[in-house]
Amino acid sequence: MSPTLVALFWALATLAVYAAARRLSDWRRRWWTSPLLVTWVVCGLLILARRSSYAEYLSGTSWLVALLGPATIAFALPIHRNRAVIQQHWPILAVGVATGCAIAVGSAWALAQALDLPPGLRASLLPRSITTPLAMASSARLGGVPELTATFTAITGLFGAAVGDVLLAVLPLRTSFARGALFGMGAHGAGVARAREIGAEEGAIAGLIMILAGLTTVVGVAVVTARW
Repeated sequence: MSPTLVALFWALATLAVYAAARRLSDWRRRWWTSPLLVTWVVCGLLILARRSSYAEYLSGTSWLVALLGPATIAFALPIHRNRAVIQQHWPILAVGVATGCAIAVGSAWALAQALDLPPGLRASLLPRSITTPLAMASSARLGGVPELTATFTAITGLFGAAVGDVLLAVLPLRTSFARGALFGMGAHGAGVARAREIGAEEGAIAGLIMILAGLTTVVGVAVVTARW
């Protein structure tokens, strides 16, 4: 098969799997029917079944990665729309986001230290708790592998969204602000999707927290790399 046909196959296969995963998720909403998880697993199995390389897969799907750039710029829209919430609750947002980012990066560092990971893998793991476009940019700046960081980010988001439901049943989170913050900080994109299923306000807060946490981490990485 020519390189052009290989690229076309992987592009169409990825889109078809994602479309089917969306229908499955609409029919039965569970964390394990998330389109992100289903597409990731099925495409991974296809790569193994065809004995293809990751480079071949990227030949047909790199344009999807390129769309992360416009997606990152679009993050400015929720911030603008929720500027009243930011102005009203900025002390809580500042403390909560800073604490959440410190815990996320600190836990990733502790895990990397415990597993004695090499520097490149460690740098790929550190930004795993923010949304994918910003995580990949931070990973590249730290000397990690952005594609590997995207995998860590997906795992973190899916796990956080699943555990979030358990935490809601255990923790006394009575306000939509608190419930949205839980998912936005702990599970970024997957958490925002789950928060929107709970309520519109929860989804808006989760999205805002996710973006603020991502920007905080990116700025922190920029400062650290500039100094060192």
